[in-house]
Amino acid sequence: MTSPSPAASPPAEVPLVELRGVGKSYGTIRALHGVDLAVRAGEVACVLGDNGAGKSTLIKIISGLHRHSEGELRIDGERVALTGPREALRRGIAAVYQDLATVTLMPVWRNFFLGSELTRGRGPFQRLDIPRMRRVADGELRAMGIALDNLDQPVGSLSGGQRQSVAIARAVHFGARVLILDEPTAALGVKQSGVVLKYVAAARERGLGVVFITHNPHHAYLVGDHFTVLRLGETELSAAREDVSLEDLTLHMAGGAELAALKHELARVSGVDTGRLPGAPDAAPRKDTDEVLNKDPNAEPNPDPNPDPNADPNEDLDEDPDGEDVTER
Repeated sequence: MTSPSPAASPPAEVPLVELRGVGKSYGTIRALHGVDLAVRAGEVACVLGDNGAGKSTLIKIISGLHRHSEGELRIDGERVALTGPREALRRGIAAVYQDLATVTLMPVWRNFFLGSELTRGRGPFQRLDIPRMRRVADGELRAMGIALDNLDQPVGSLSGGQRQSVAIARAVHFGARVLILDEPTAALGVKQSGVVLKYVAAARERGLGVVFITHNPHHAYLVGDHFTVLRLGETELSAAREDVSLEDLTLHMAGGAELAALKHELARVSGVDTGRLPGAPDAAPRKDTDEVLNKDPNAEPNPDPNPDPNADPNEDLDEDPDGEDVTER
């Protein structure tokens, strides 16, 4: 008699969220077509692209706001069709948009539980459990490495990086396994961008799968494990970190093959120096710079390439600098 085999568990390499050939059309307008993306636990999947590349549409499909019109969306290996953002939240997918969904005049702890407030008591005696919300919010923020002196201060008084961090910690607390960040560093300076990137790395260390939407390849390369570049709704590049350099990522982000063609055209224009640009064709040396700098000072002047056969070789000697004829003196 053979013993029953144990129940099969999903393999560890199954992505938390996977898109296979996903596309989205709005009537006759095709916003996305044939996009593949895999989001795994403990990894940051960066999605880059210029304005109109399809990044926002991709976010809305993963977060359940819009349903894809082609391809497959899989969560934990199961093919699904999300009915809305609430179902995505129940499955552990949370999106942090650029507006952060915060109320600037409310305190930090109240924004942390906005829409999901903790209460105590029953019936007409039910009221907000403010001490518990303060305690939980402070603990979750500190777990993400965010230490605020006063949780009663309005969230609008925080810096842009701190507000992004509060939104990230809030999504993690409410059970997010996949965190979608919609250009969190777009309106931030260098220092505050570094703060946000630090918390993105902290979310990855906690085992979350992060979808980092950005148009800045330098920010993406600091924290990313896989890179997908979108262009006009289609995939321009899909590569792991070890297979692409920052220079290649920047080149694809800037236009890829079209940029190389543009450099080739610019190389033919007089006065445009493209020799030092990456991927540029060899440009002809410019006479006003290269020839002058490389000229040998001891070299004799070049003869006239088009001499006049009827010219008198002593013509220049018959006239002095004052314009008088020397032979008549």
